[in-house]
Amino acid sequence: MKKQGLKSLAFIAAAGVMTTSCDLLKDVDYTVTPDPLEMHGDSVMVKVDIKFPEKGIRKKAYAEITPAIGSTSLRTVTVVGEKATANGQTIPFKAGGKVVYKDVVPYTPDMEESALTITGKVFKGDKEKDQLEETKIADATIVTPLLVNKDFRVIFSKDNFQRVTQETQEAQINYLKGRFEVRNTELRMADIQELEAFLTDAQSNPKIEIKNIKITGYASIEGEEDKNNTLSQDRSNSAKKASMGIAAKKNVANEFAQQEESYTTSGKGEDYEGFKKSLLASSMDKGEKDLILRILDMYSSSAQREKEIRNLGKTFTFLDKNVFPEQRRAEIVVVYDKIGYSDEELIELSKSDISSLNLEEILFTATLTEDLNEKLRLYREAERLFPNDYRGANNVGAVLYMQNKLGEAKSQFEKANNVKENPESKNNLAAIAGVNGDRQTAKALLKEAAGAGDEVNYNNGILAIQAGNYNDAISNFGGEASFNKALAQLLNKDQNAALSTINASPDAETAQGYYLKAIVGARQDKLDAIVSNLKDALAKDASWKSKAAKDREFYKYLDNASFTSIVK
Repeated sequence: MKKQGLKSLAFIAAAGVMTTSCDLLKDVDYTVTPDPLEMHGDSVMVKVDIKFPEKGIRKKAYAEITPAIGSTSLRTVTVVGEKATANGQTIPFKAGGKVVYKDVVPYTPDMEESALTITGKVFKGDKEKDQLEETKIADATIVTPLLVNKDFRVIFSKDNFQRVTQETQEAQINYLKGRFEVRNTELRMADIQELEAFLTDAQSNPKIEIKNIKITGYASIEGEEDKNNTLSQDRSNSAKKASMGIAAKKNVANEFAQQEESYTTSGKGEDYEGFKKSLLASSMDKGEKDLILRILDMYSSSAQREKEIRNLGKTFTFLDKNVFPEQRRAEIVVVYDKIGYSDEELIELSKSDISSLNLEEILFTATLTEDLNEKLRLYREAERLFPNDYRGANNVGAVLYMQNKLGEAKSQFEKANNVKENPESKNNLAAIAGVNGDRQTAKALLKEAAGAGDEVNYNNGILAIQAGNYNDAISNFGGEASFNKALAQLLNKDQNAALSTINASPDAETAQGYYLKAIVGARQDKLDAIVSNLKDALAKDASWKSKAAKDREFYKYLDNASFTSIVK
């Protein structure tokens, strides 16, 4: 066979292969597309145009032609003369004709360094008259899709760590009916004492920053509405004065809480929502509760509501004694930023007293180190201390995966998903399946993990290359420049994009990166690019030499001295 220039993966042999045989079958021409054959999606597709010249097959003859790739036989095609009785495609004797043969066979490793050949038998009537000599009609096989990196990516579950969180310190002052003066007994209540202790600590604690103090006054629902509106405002003002007094104590000395502008006060008037809440929490009979709630719904006038409730006699007395007092109040809410541990403090505490940290702090601390063993320690502690949260178990598995301990990693991902079904662990189980070659399982799991992160898309990209769906692969790889994206672009016949991507990727100067650039050079028919990039690849990793020597991507250059001097 005359070797032809390989202009692209879709190259069609220009001259074909001419064979001669007995008088029954002669001068048959075989043209293979593409030549060399190519492997895509685990299969090799064969297309052969079998052309018969004028009088190429006798009228009563027929031939059984069997292609083979290496030792793998393909489907036999029967070609029939116009007066033969066999089943097959008929070729006119005088005009000749063409048979288009197609077949797809699973790829096997021995096909990489082989050839597409044909053999066959020629019959006249029902008797075998001759055999077709085994003839090479194309080279086999380009297996560039096998260069895909099966570097399936795992997802670490995210922490919800916030260095600064907004917190509140709350207290309440209760008042006598119709009054707004703060009683000394109220200032001795536990919540007021806690407020005092908080203000004392906040003055010297750099991790507490008070933002504002909100005071809201309320009145019970009995009495005149206008008076209650004024009363609720007066209560908020008196609570503010009391709070400033607490802050001004010598032992407290909180500067922020002594300033007028630190406060916002408001009176909410009659507190119907608070009344309902206290009513429902009280020991009153359910039927009586329902009756009062109906009254509240029936009347919009506060005066009418109060009148109807007063008419309930003993029920009103119960309310006056057990429910209304809780409404006569002022709520004090100190809003402050709590500043968490610094990175250095977190690292130190994670070693000296990790149980003092919450889950979010431990998960975040693990992100502060690149040491996989230290990450593993921290995630194992998170798993131990917080077994009901799946993230610790999942992240233990992610570290083990990165340490190539796939069996242990798989167990952790399964454990995490059993604690709570989650897309991160499903992606990670898909990664395990992908590395182990179980693409069907990987694909199903990735479908369930959709939306969990870019890792899911990347992993789908790998599967798409393996399935021969190069457009899908490129789409899944997104904007990131990676070896696999460049490979997908090359397989999609976009050599320029592939070269641009690999040069922008972390593999620009690795052995496999240079090797891919050498293939780009071959497809662009640039000998200098082939030679220079192969030299760089072999300088990084000499094991690529044996691959290059048999790689049908370089089929055209097998007899070129510049090429052979590198690979021989």
